[in-house]
Amino acid sequence: MIGKPKEKTGRRRAFQFVGLGLIIFGCFVRVLDPYPVRMTRLIYFDILQRLSPREYNPELPIRVVDIDERSLSNWGQWPWPRTLLAQMVKNLGEYGAAAIAFDMLFVEPDRFSPSRLLNDPTLADVLSLERRAQKRDNDVVFGSEIANWPVVLGAAARLSREGRQITPLAGLIEIGEKPTAGLVTVPHWTPPAPPLDRSAAGLGGVNVSPLGGMGIVRRVPVLWGGPDGALPSLSIEALRVALGEPIILIEGAPDEAGIMLAVEIGGFRLPTTENGEIWVRYRRENPDLYLSADDVMQQQENPDLRAEIEGRIILVGTSAAGLFDMHQTALGESVPGVSIHAQILEQILTNEMLSRSDVTAALELLSFIILGIVVTAVMARFGAVASFVAGGVSAAVVLGISWLAFRNQLVLFDVTFPLMGGMANFGLLAGYLFISTEREKRVIRQVFSHYVAPEILDEMEGSGHQLQLGGETQEITVMFSDIRGFTPLSESVSATDLVALLNELFSKVGDQILHERGTIDKFIGDAVMAFWNAPLPVKDHPCRAAQAALLMRRALVDFNASDVMQGRPPIALATGCATGQACVGNIGSRRRFNYTVIGDVVNVAARIEQSCRHVNYDILVSSSVYEKTKHDMAMLEAGFVDLKGKAELEAVYVLVGNRDLLETAAFQKLEATHTDLVSAIRDRQSQRKIEDLCEDCVAMVYPIEPGLQKFYRALSGRAADFRSEFQSNQLIFSHRSQERKTSA
Repeated sequence: MIGKPKEKTGRRRAFQFVGLGLIIFGCFVRVLDPYPVRMTRLIYFDILQRLSPREYNPELPIRVVDIDERSLSNWGQWPWPRTLLAQMVKNLGEYGAAAIAFDMLFVEPDRFSPSRLLNDPTLADVLSLERRAQKRDNDVVFGSEIANWPVVLGAAARLSREGRQITPLAGLIEIGEKPTAGLVTVPHWTPPAPPLDRSAAGLGGVNVSPLGGMGIVRRVPVLWGGPDGALPSLSIEALRVALGEPIILIEGAPDEAGIMLAVEIGGFRLPTTENGEIWVRYRRENPDLYLSADDVMQQQENPDLRAEIEGRIILVGTSAAGLFDMHQTALGESVPGVSIHAQILEQILTNEMLSRSDVTAALELLSFIILGIVVTAVMARFGAVASFVAGGVSAAVVLGISWLAFRNQLVLFDVTFPLMGGMANFGLLAGYLFISTEREKRVIRQVFSHYVAPEILDEMEGSGHQLQLGGETQEITVMFSDIRGFTPLSESVSATDLVALLNELFSKVGDQILHERGTIDKFIGDAVMAFWNAPLPVKDHPCRAAQAALLMRRALVDFNASDVMQGRPPIALATGCATGQACVGNIGSRRRFNYTVIGDVVNVAARIEQSCRHVNYDILVSSSVYEKTKHDMAMLEAGFVDLKGKAELEAVYVLVGNRDLLETAAFQKLEATHTDLVSAIRDRQSQRKIEDLCEDCVAMVYPIEPGLQKFYRALSGRAADFRSEFQSNQLIFSHRSQERKTSA
């Protein structure tokens, strides 16, 4: 009694140390932040945005001029001549746009310029233009027009070194220890073709994700690092031009290089990640954001269109199929890249900026530690159920904090790692309890396996069935099987070899019983006793017992042919089966008991097995087994036998084979001849007639079951087992009683 509390305390401490080790390991994993952890966190942030997306505000001064399918249909395929784009810029400027930003590239000179067309040898002899028009350059026309208005052009990231340097048009002032050193960098830029790069009021990067990024766009750099210095993104540059600000203020950490904290433009402050990115606060795509380029290109004054453009930042982009500017958002939508730039501007103007700092990450790690401690402490003291409840409550609190932080403060607080860490703690500790329970089960199994079939134990464990102590009366099928020829065998081998041989034989025989879901009760010298339908119900238990007897016969053939029986007389089995009511349960003394059966059916099965020698056949079954299996097993009537200790004679049947044999034409012919033979015996026909019928049966049995030859050769001498009027009446009475029970 003293040792048990100490043992329990030791287990609890070991339990707590394991939980603490798991917490430390989890902290190490979180610091490493492997890809699965990062992706799980990002997916959770996507879920937060999908549950509560940003609302669209039509009053915000942001619009997108969309080069859509209608525009391409009316003004020609893309790319358009720069003269058309110059007309678009002029119209937008006259409508009062605060800034015009092109989310597209003008890398090459306009191929529609007359000067370029005349340089084409295939067109020089066909085209004829005025001398004045021959020198006209569409890029000069476009550049002259954009010089009149607040226009921002785009530059794109590229891998090759070909091309010119790019010079940002925005002034950049850095505060802190080189905050631009840690920006997301691009190898090289593709700037606009001259003279466009000298005409624009602003120049910004059109990329919304790093080069090669094809996944969901969650964060977008507001500043890009490159070989020619930092370059603002298109959206930030458009905001700067619209505000008329000449500079962008970059705030960094005062004591650590390459850490960016925020970007300021005019009166707007944008908190960023350390590498200059902002989290995009998405809303659902709204058609009210878009103006068709076809409407803008019209020459007539449109007051409604002016109301949509005047004083607003206008982004020019495309949603037309085939121009390949579509991106996936955190809301699961596929939108044009220009829409993402527009949404960045919207969230800046409404100050709906998502934030996630190092302090937030530290609080997430602290939540993981607290949740792990709660699960470990409660599990160690109160068990798995209490730990599950406590962990669930703690997880709900952390989840609620994360949701409120997102909804009210726009803080991205990750709960996936704390929750997964808590579940990992719970799983490990629950596994410990499971192992302890399994150890106790093994002890119980070891006790019960001495008398209950392992398969039955498996089903009992799976179904939660519990054995009832004492005894209960139920219908069962009992089998006794005894070795024939055991005495000559025992005289030819030593006692040690005999035990080894019996063990090998009983293993093969027992496997067949267990295969048919039987329970081996005991081994009695050279005999085995088994029963069916206890401790758990077994459907068709008489049929399973009969099938087990047939399998035992087949296994015995293999055993006699094995190496262990070389040079020794073969072994034969005599098997008897009976079905009836019996008391099943734990029977014995308080200190020593056995799970067994007691009842008249046990005696009947034992006596039928002893009658195998008299009948000259190896498997006999009672009339009760016959009635329940006659449609599934091949059996033949073997007359009545006198069972020791029984006042009444018992009708028995020889078990020849299974259903497959029963349905064969050979057996059916044998069965018909056998019926004639039994009728001849009961009708007291001549001995010659009986012997002829016996010989007819002998001639038919070899391909069916060779063991029947002895049965039929001895049958003519057992005529008394069939002829007695009393025996016939007993058989009829037995059959009718069984029919009444079945109908009842």
